Amino acid sequence: MRNLHRSLCAAGFVVVAGANLFAADVTVIEEIICKVNSDIITRSQLDRDRKEAEGEFRREGLTGNALREALNNVTKDMLARRIDDLLLIAKGKELDLKVDSDLAKQLAGIQRQSQIADPQAFQEFVHEKMGMPFEDYKAELKNQILKNRVIRQEIMGSLKVKREELEAYYEAHKDEFQRKEQIYLSGIFISTEGKDASGIAAADRKARDVSRRAKSGEKFNELAQANSDLPTAASGGAMPPLEKGELRNDIIDALWDKDRGFVTDPLKTAKGYEIYKVEEHQKAGLAEFEEVQMQVEDKVLNPRMSGAYREYLTKLRKDAFLEIKPGYVDSAAAPGKNTAWSDPAQMTPQTVTKQEVAAQKHNKKLLWIIPIPGTTATATTSSSH
Repeated sequence: MRNLHRSLCAAGFVVVAGANLFAADVTVIEEIICKVNSDIITRSQLDRDRKEAEGEFRREGLTGNALREALNNVTKDMLARRIDDLLLIAKGKELDLKVDSDLAKQLAGIQRQSQIADPQAFQEFVHEKMGMPFEDYKAELKNQILKNRVIRQEIMGSLKVKREELEAYYEAHKDEFQRKEQIYLSGIFISTEGKDASGIAAADRKARDVSRRAKSGEKFNELAQANSDLPTAASGGAMPPLEKGELRNDIIDALWDKDRGFVTDPLKTAKGYEIYKVEEHQKAGLAEFEEVQMQVEDKVLNPRMSGAYREYLTKLRKDAFLEIKPGYVDSAAAPGKNTAWSDPAQMTPQTVTKQEVAAQKHNKKLLWIIPIPGTTATATTSSSH
């Protein structure tokens, strides 16, 4: 039974057994098909990627041979994309990139769009919609932000473009930078729903006090977080850009012709009091170059990104510890990189000194740790390299 346990581990399976390794109830938890530095890729991850791709293709209306061809095309690159992701995440951690504030902003934006103010209810909403625990979704979102930061800093940052080239693109593509008139607002809502006359009077006093404090210079986003009864409170009351026709007449009259920074008096509605701050008023017509310079840069650099991206990931592959199980192929493999799967059970015994054995103990690395679904236990297998 011990030999069986060793063989399964060597073959790339995470296994769990009882305290008695001679028991017959050895359970295979997962099959590892690729090792990337201290991370792993499992067969179930690729299976899930394929299932998600199939679902997306079906939603696009693909069936029959068209569906099979699309799936075959995307499947051949799934392992490569998983490897890319792990290498970029590892690089972000190596560079000590800080993304917690960006993560908080994105989660606040998602919560605002869901219109669910209660944190626990929002987490349950994410669990239901994404099919994974909130903490797992949060970790995936953080990794995505980390990858994007590495791409922008390490790859796009290496692609130099002169201002003259950007200005030339802008002049030649002015139709791409025509904008509608829109206003960017932040808002605070003081609810009167379900309140009696005294409660409504208290809400009126609170709204007037908040408006006064905002006009006197207190930070509007902090006032929103502390006082607003809308889900947007978590993001400081930030609202999406709005066109004139999307606003009520009383809001238009109160702020449409006002400058940035203007704060309204409380606007009374049937459900409460609204206070708005003008963050920006975007005029209709051609945007100035300085306003859209980042957009222009993205448009100029994006066509060059593909080659630079692949060159960068090839370099990361060359520097990485990478082993791939037979039967699986990295479609973006680095030329000359040995990614052969090593089976410790088949290694030729070697004579080593006592000092070498002691040194190996200090260099031992954990290659994988996988939680056992539905339990708090963890299956681990380690190996020295």
